[in-house]
Amino acid sequence: MPLAGIERARFWRDRRFRNMECLSASFLTHEYAPHAHDTFSIGAIESGTQIATMKGVREETGAGDLYLIDPGVVHDGVPGGEGYRYRMIYPDAKLFVDILEDVTGRAFNGTPSFPKELLNDPEMAAAFHSAHRVLESGAGALESEEGMFRVLAAIFQRYGSTIVVPVDTKERSAVGRARDYLTDNFDSDIGLDELAEVAALSRAHLIRAFRREYHITPHAFLTDERVREARKLLRAGQAPADVAIQCGFADQAHFTRHFKARTGVTPGQYRAG
Repeated sequence: MPLAGIERARFWRDRRFRNMECLSASFLTHEYAPHAHDTFSIGAIESGTQIATMKGVREETGAGDLYLIDPGVVHDGVPGGEGYRYRMIYPDAKLFVDILEDVTGRAFNGTPSFPKELLNDPEMAAAFHSAHRVLESGAGALESEEGMFRVLAAIFQRYGSTIVVPVDTKERSAVGRARDYLTDNFDSDIGLDELAEVAALSRAHLIRAFRREYHITPHAFLTDERVREARKLLRAGQAPADVAIQCGFADQAHFTRHFKARTGVTPGQYRAG
């Protein structure tokens, strides 16, 4: 279904869910760069289609499709056809566990996870949209919490599992060291030679292994890490120009371009949300 009008994105933090980030957006041309979140990314498309790549698989999704993305999973997204409208929430793992425990009345042992990121379930997508609209409307706490608690618990009951930690290997440890180094030094101008030395791999081997493990290049991961840190500083009320410098971006324009490519909104919109 074609989308009328212009691109729009509404971003806010919901105090009733410990400042969980929420987004409702219509995108006609906006393209998300490969990125990951520290939180879950849960949502559904209302109309139109989006083409996304996750774990090396490219797939088109449309109305009735769910996004159930674990923290740390790299993904992108571009409009399919004439654009799409969708709704998202970004609960952290602790909030998600608290919700599951509140609804079931039982302790949740382990870390929640979704084995499959993209699923077609029109009934569940409609329930999610309904709960999300209530959040966006600013309805009372009881109505908002009850609706979203119930739909998240139902989604997890139908599609969730617990995380299985992968078996460690020498190569996985090597790229893990590189990833940790990028995380710890996100504000520095790190070169490939420097990173390869940390990993004890050749430059070519490092790039191949890093991409195979994390589905993203080291440079793209570094940029994503800078944006993650920028989100924290913006939430704390710092000015975008100051954040750009602190996070290692060349200038504010460079920062704004990369930030919007990963969040769908500008640094200013994110700070005000």
